[in-house]
Amino acid sequence: MSNRLDILETPIQGLKLLQRKTLGDDRGYLERMFCGEELQTLILGKHLVQINHTVTVNRGVVRGMHFQHPPNAETKFVSCLCGEVFDVAVDLRQNSPTFLQWYSEILTPGNRKTLVIPEGFAHGFQTLTKDCEMLYFHTAAYCTESEGGVNALDPKIRIQWPLDIVERSARDMALPNLKSDFKGLLI
Repeated sequence: MSNRLDILETPIQGLKLLQRKTLGDDRGYLERMFCGEELQTLILGKHLVQINHTVTVNRGVVRGMHFQHPPNAETKFVSCLCGEVFDVAVDLRQNSPTFLQWYSEILTPGNRKTLVIPEGFAHGFQTLTKDCEMLYFHTAAYCTESEGGVNALDPKIRIQWPLDIVERSARDMALPNLKSDFKGLLI
């Protein structure tokens, strides 16, 4: 098997970054976005069950911070197909040594990076350019009853968004800040 995806560590245990490699010639290239065989250590016996594609038109928009509660907790593979985004994952896992810490990565088509966000993390992003397209691979289908989220401006988390926020959805603005007694998600 040819290894087309390098799995890189981040400062937060369990949160990984994929570096995708291309195979090309004068015609263009082939890029592997996912390979269950190469990434079996990241999906832990689960399967991809949903693929989502989003388009965000304006620069400075923040989407998130979203997650799903068990039993529908999910691992997400997040890539940028067009534009440039500041992608963020927040560790909400109970008893994690990096509880409430966040990690960000700039995702672009050119840098060929995919952020692998495990169960127990909230996810969101800010568009750094206009016309951003994101591709998400999920190990669990979206379930309204399991939906969770944290306000992207929560002072406990203190995400340092790189641009002034120009827009958020009404749903995202209504996401709560973490309560003072929040002990984390049991995953």
